[in-house]
Amino acid sequence: MSATTEPNVGSFTLGGPLTAEPAGTIEVPEHDEWTLPNGFAWVFPGEGNRSGLVRPVIMADGFNLGRSKLDVLYQGLEGGSFPFVTELRRRGRDVILLGFEERSASILDNAQAAEAAIMQAIAEQMGDTRLVVGGFSMGGIVTRYALAKLETQRMDHRTALYFSYDSPHRGASIPVGVQAFSHFIPFPNDFAKQMNSPAARQMLWRHYDKDTDKIGIAPERTEFLAALDRVGGWPQIPMKIAVANGRADGVGLPDVKPGEVALRIDRIYPGTTFYTQAQGDDVTAAYLNRRFPEAEKTVTTSGFPEMDGAPGGTLHTYKILADTIEKLGGKADLRHEDVCFVPSVSAVAIRDIEKQDDLYANIDGLSLDESELDDFLCSSTTTAHTAITEELCTWLMDRLPD
Repeated sequence: MSATTEPNVGSFTLGGPLTAEPAGTIEVPEHDEWTLPNGFAWVFPGEGNRSGLVRPVIMADGFNLGRSKLDVLYQGLEGGSFPFVTELRRRGRDVILLGFEERSASILDNAQAAEAAIMQAIAEQMGDTRLVVGGFSMGGIVTRYALAKLETQRMDHRTALYFSYDSPHRGASIPVGVQAFSHFIPFPNDFAKQMNSPAARQMLWRHYDKDTDKIGIAPERTEFLAALDRVGGWPQIPMKIAVANGRADGVGLPDVKPGEVALRIDRIYPGTTFYTQAQGDDVTAAYLNRRFPEAEKTVTTSGFPEMDGAPGGTLHTYKILADTIEKLGGKADLRHEDVCFVPSVSAVAIRDIEKQDDLYANIDGLSLDESELDDFLCSSTTTAHTAITEELCTWLMDRLPD
C-alpha cells in the first residue's frame, strides 16, 4: 500500500447537524438573495409581509470548510424535531439566512458580511421594528463582533436583540489527538485544511500546531480576542441572550470517562488510538501510526481538564472519523461516538474552560451576573452542537422584540 492508495482519508470535515448533508430532497421556498462582501444571504418573508422586510431576523451560518450551503442550513433548521424557520415566519418574522464565501475564513473577515447584511436589512425595512441579529456556533461570534464594531464606528445597527445558539464564547474543543491526526495523513487534505484554518485557530481553546508539534493557544486566537476587546467585547445596545445545547447542572457526558479508548484503528493506520481527555501531566491523548511513509507519533497533554466528557453540545467527532476509515477498508473499534465540542459554560459565557471546576460548574447554582449575557438557557438534556430543539427555539422566540 502507498500513500496514493488512500486519497480520500482526509476528504471529510467535522461539523454539527446544521452542516450535515440531508438524506432527502431539500425543498427551499422562494426567496431573494443578497450579494454581500465575503458572503451572501437568502431572505424569506414572514407571513403577511408582502411589501418588503418588516420584522427582520438575521441568522448567521456556522463553521465548516468552504462556501456556506444555505440549502443545507435551511434543511438543518427545518428538518429536525422543530421547524424553526417556519415557526419564525408564522409569527411574522422575516428570516434572513446569512452565509459566507468561506466559512473557515477569519471571523473578522466574515464579520464584514454580517455588517453589510445588517445595513441592507435596515435600508430595505418597512416600519420601525428593531432587528434581531445572531447566529449558530461561529455565526454567533461573527455577529457579536459585527454589532460591537458597528457601535464603535457610531453606526446605528437598529438591533434590539442579539442571540447566539451554542456559540463558543469562551472557546470550543476538538481533541488535540484528532487535530494532530489531520496533519499525520501524508498528503494535503480537507480535514487538515479545516483544522488549520483561520476560524479554527481563532475559536479552538487549544490548537495543535503542525509545524512545531506544540499544543497551545494559537496566535490567531490571541489576536482575535484582542480585536474583540478593542470593540468592547460585546455590543452594548441590544439585549444579549444565548442558548446552549449542553446541560446546566454540571453533569458531564455519562459514558465518556477520562483516559478511556475512544477509537482504535486497524489495517489503515494500524494501532492508531485516540483516548478521551484526562487530567494530569504528560497524558497520552493519541498514538498515531502509519505504514507509508512509515511514522509514529504520541500526542500528550499537560494541565488539561476532562474536556471530552464535559457538559456541553456534542460533536460526532469519533464517529465521523471511524465511518471514514471503514469506508476506506479500515477497521474501527469505536467506543465513544460523541464528545463535548462547545462546553455549556462557554456557550453562555459564564466561566472559562481551562479549569476543571469551572468547566464542570453547576450553572444553575451560579448568579446570572457572572455571565456576560443578559439572559440564557441551557438544554434540559445533552443535545448535539447546534441541534434545533423546540425547547431552545421557543425560548428564543418568546424573547423577540415586538
